[in-house]
Amino acid sequence: MYATETELLDFLKQNPDVEYLDVVVIDLCGNAIGKRLPISHAAKVVAGGTPVCGAMQLVDVRGNTADPLGYGFSDGDPDGMARPLAGTFAPIPWSEGKGAQVLCVMTSSVDGTPFWYEPRRVLESVCKKFEGTGLKPVLALELEFYLIDLDRGDGDAPIAAASPLTGRRERQGQVLSLSKLDEYTPILDHLQEAARAQGLPVTTVISEYGPGQFEINLDHGDDPLRAADQAALLRRAVQSAAREIGYDATFMSKPFAGLSGSGLHIHLSLVNEAGENVFDPRRKDGEALLSSAVGGLQATLHEAMALFAPNLNVYRRFKPDEFTPVTRDWGENNRSVAFRLPPITDPAARRLEHRVAGAEANPYLATAAVLAGVLHGITNKLDAGEKHTGNAGAEVDPALPLTLWSALDALTDSKVLTDYIPSDYLEMYAAVKTAEMDAFFEEISAREYRWYL
Repeated sequence: MYATETELLDFLKQNPDVEYLDVVVIDLCGNAIGKRLPISHAAKVVAGGTPVCGAMQLVDVRGNTADPLGYGFSDGDPDGMARPLAGTFAPIPWSEGKGAQVLCVMTSSVDGTPFWYEPRRVLESVCKKFEGTGLKPVLALELEFYLIDLDRGDGDAPIAAASPLTGRRERQGQVLSLSKLDEYTPILDHLQEAARAQGLPVTTVISEYGPGQFEINLDHGDDPLRAADQAALLRRAVQSAAREIGYDATFMSKPFAGLSGSGLHIHLSLVNEAGENVFDPRRKDGEALLSSAVGGLQATLHEAMALFAPNLNVYRRFKPDEFTPVTRDWGENNRSVAFRLPPITDPAARRLEHRVAGAEANPYLATAAVLAGVLHGITNKLDAGEKHTGNAGAEVDPALPLTLWSALDALTDSKVLTDYIPSDYLEMYAAVKTAEMDAFFEEISAREYRWYL
């Protein structure tokens, strides 16, 4: 699980000019946090870790702690130890060859046990529930984002990035436009090269609906933890590499009112011990197992919404006729549904696409919620019902909690999700996000003055 001295020495041999090491931990909000150390300290980090404030795994987007369940203030705010994960040493391409990074998990400074409330640990606990089922999840995560200016407009509003070819800014999106990809090639190539230099398996790049909006796909794999690692690190790589060349990138779900939002789409299939995709429609039970998996996602969607949509902004995505799910429907080759079955040429590649999460959702928690739903459906032989063949997004399902406060209520009232994710963690998460929401509403907005003064 943890990196070894041999791995470190091999990495330094291949990267002899490295001067510092970034110890990276992914927090509750999906952000990369940690500390920077001289490379001479790297051996100590590998041997036993390096101290990092334990409450940093329970802070909101501002870095503040709500002291959930007595973690943060009440326990004296102790340090844990950040322990490097095997296979995660990587150069930092935007550091002019001086920097390296390693992804870490948090452990107790007393006995070395992993933090039970770390998002990666939450996902790991769900993955372990697949043991004994004879099934293994195969995942690929897709992230959408906007390229924007480093400068901000009025009220800190983002400004769509200008084309590096023409210097002009898009006023509307050009979905699947090759000419748009050509225009932004210098930036997109730089982002992909940075990601690949860090060992991230980026594949397809797509021009999306919004001006300066793109999607980068990651290759599929049979290790959900590594898939979530890659998505979390891709966010850091895209933003940092963009800033290196004078641009910025945002994974904010709805940075522009009236324009397309950005999502985190999770593609999933299940393979048996023989490596066969059990969703293959040629199998006698293939369609039934797929229906059960989707049925579980339908049954848990309302409880998990706060994990898929973790802040107030994300809920701006959920509107009728915007290719963002507003119902629990599933369907073949249909982007209006929550659970899409992409078209395939090879039946062995049959998979489902979970389209609900916003781009800034924590990849570990979103993946954990998806796997929990799938396992729940298959274990209980649920039925997803008929596939939707038309526009499923014309009307909102009133049973879905499509505000942050109602989603947090649904999370804390979970009846099914707690069979897979510890109820204490869901309570902690809700406390953090409630405190963040309360702090957001403390500030008086310009609109309030216009409307009520």
